[in-house]
Amino acid sequence: MSRLNFRLQKEANGSKARAATFQTLHGEVQTPVFMPVGTQATVKGQTVESLKAAGARVLLANTYHLLLRPGPDVFRQFGGIHRFMNWDGPVLTDSGGFQIFSLPSERAMNEEGARFRSYVDGDIYLLSPETSIGMQKAVGSDSMMALDQCIPSTAPHDQATAAMELTHRWARRSLDARGDSPQALFGIVQGACHHDLRKKSAAFLRELPFDGLAIGGLAVGETHAERYEFTGLVTDHLPKSLPRYLMGVGTPIDILEAVHRGVDMFDCIIPSQLAQRGTVFTSHGKLQCRRAAHKFSEAPLDDQCACYTCKNYSRAYLHHLVKSDEILGWHLLTTHNLSFYHQLMRELRASILDDTFAALYERKRIELVRTDEANPSVRPKPAKAYQFPRLGDYEIHKSPQGFASIRQISSGEIMHSVNAPGEEAQKLYVDQSQLAARLLEPAAPDTELVIWDVGLGAASNAMAALQCFEQTLAAHGPEKTRTVRLVSFECDLDPLTLAAKHGGHFTHLRHGAPHALLKDGRWRHASGRLHWELFHGNFLDFLERAAPPDLVFYDPFSAKTDTALWTAEVFTRLFKHSAPKPAELYTYSSATAVRVALLAAGFFVAEGVGSGPREATTAAFTHHERAFAHPLKPPLLADGWLVRWRRSTSKFPADLSEEAKPLFAQKIETHPQFARRPDPLLGR
Repeated sequence: MSRLNFRLQKEANGSKARAATFQTLHGEVQTPVFMPVGTQATVKGQTVESLKAAGARVLLANTYHLLLRPGPDVFRQFGGIHRFMNWDGPVLTDSGGFQIFSLPSERAMNEEGARFRSYVDGDIYLLSPETSIGMQKAVGSDSMMALDQCIPSTAPHDQATAAMELTHRWARRSLDARGDSPQALFGIVQGACHHDLRKKSAAFLRELPFDGLAIGGLAVGETHAERYEFTGLVTDHLPKSLPRYLMGVGTPIDILEAVHRGVDMFDCIIPSQLAQRGTVFTSHGKLQCRRAAHKFSEAPLDDQCACYTCKNYSRAYLHHLVKSDEILGWHLLTTHNLSFYHQLMRELRASILDDTFAALYERKRIELVRTDEANPSVRPKPAKAYQFPRLGDYEIHKSPQGFASIRQISSGEIMHSVNAPGEEAQKLYVDQSQLAARLLEPAAPDTELVIWDVGLGAASNAMAALQCFEQTLAAHGPEKTRTVRLVSFECDLDPLTLAAKHGGHFTHLRHGAPHALLKDGRWRHASGRLHWELFHGNFLDFLERAAPPDLVFYDPFSAKTDTALWTAEVFTRLFKHSAPKPAELYTYSSATAVRVALLAAGFFVAEGVGSGPREATTAAFTHHERAFAHPLKPPLLADGWLVRWRRSTSKFPADLSEEAKPLFAQKIETHPQFARRPDPLLGR
């Protein structure tokens, strides 16, 4: 039973935004809610009275700093932080994990916890799950955070895995340390910018008796698009019955986007940090009070704001305070910024409850990124179109959804134009081929699984296969995981070279393997159970030289751009080379011309899973029985397809002569796939 008695009141239509309430030891909290950061039992430059007047209902304090000064004994004497700082509302304490992350040269990490040197007196401290929870108990916060290991969001998969697993072990220890305390406790989802790790972390933590779940490890290196993507990914895998907290975020636009993705709670130092620099958020855009444009202005900061600052002081006076480095200026600007944040939260909550959030979201996502439109700092110049990096015939392409892919300039064709490359590779090739299960086939633990990656491109498909292998190896060990030979074919390495140079756009390339492949043409996993090799050149020159495949991920450019690789002749060569094995081929194309070429080559052809705008893809098998044994049961093309093929304008390959067409048609009509036989499991 949750200690917070969380009640979900409403979810917005067309959004994951939600309004809720939960009960703490010091009162009810309404969400969405922003928590000003009172790191050392004070929000910088503010009094308890000014915080309440601005609209604050929950404050955040930090275990790491309070442990060092004033220390747990002071809080025990005062009976907790509320009496100590004269605040009667709820308080949430961070565990100190982020502060440990931000001092890498001053601490040593191990399973027990983090040992670090105090910046106050030089003493050595241990921050462990037990000492962190013990300190939070002494502070007497309403909600505590489990200790986690925070790492850069751009960390490679192996490092992110280790940090996530340590966070999970510490989560259990934090729960044990909490015991029967009435204080609520939040777990923290980690996993950096790796889809599989974030899902795994959320799945693990939601099974533990936490009172809320937080999203950690964001706003530490990733792009805005990645932050929004992974926020939405995690909330999709969190229970609706608990509050969700996005730690350390952020700007007003960040909060709007996160509320849209189902987050309830936020904290950030930005309102006071920017105020110290003379910057405020207003309904007219973000203003810099240091600018001379405000020196003689009698107007308030924001004529639509009713905060203490806007009701009593002019821009001219605030400009003077900021230029003079007066502490009063910091106080007044922070007061306004906090009022702006809390007013935004009230508007978001009201719009969710009255079901107008979608309209508010569309308006606010424009308003919240504006700058001082009335006083532009320089005369506006015509905007220049941003030129994404190029190499040879390729350039980086940014989709409207925010993900990056590679575009061939000459043809205009985009690799993964609708779905994010990693998502499409996972769904179309890794999941559809049941690769994870193939890696654990008990009948063949010592046999090599050969995967062909035809059309390496920017290595999305190959890296999806490699990551599946690494996850399987980590979960089941080398004794149960098959050896893999990953064979990539590519005639032009410019797409991968370009993507590898700009890893900020391509998270799957934050791994040593593709870089070694570019340098040496091969890479071997440290376990010795996966070998990745590259055939650089024309696929048709190498087809019979590579080890016969078990799985073929067939992903060249389309038949329009790369015609030579989609012919019946090529598929016939591929079939003959693969046929001694029960091989499987998967491709994004569902074109009639492609399917009929596969049939003519001898493959048994089935309808594959849909991907993005494609209603279907294509799966092909050298052996009939393999299709029927496939766990997903892909439906083989049947008489209905044959009838449509007879009417199709793509009935024959484009290079087929008139004389050859009758024989080709007979080959399709008499294909064993369409023969009416009593036993559907009859082989070739």
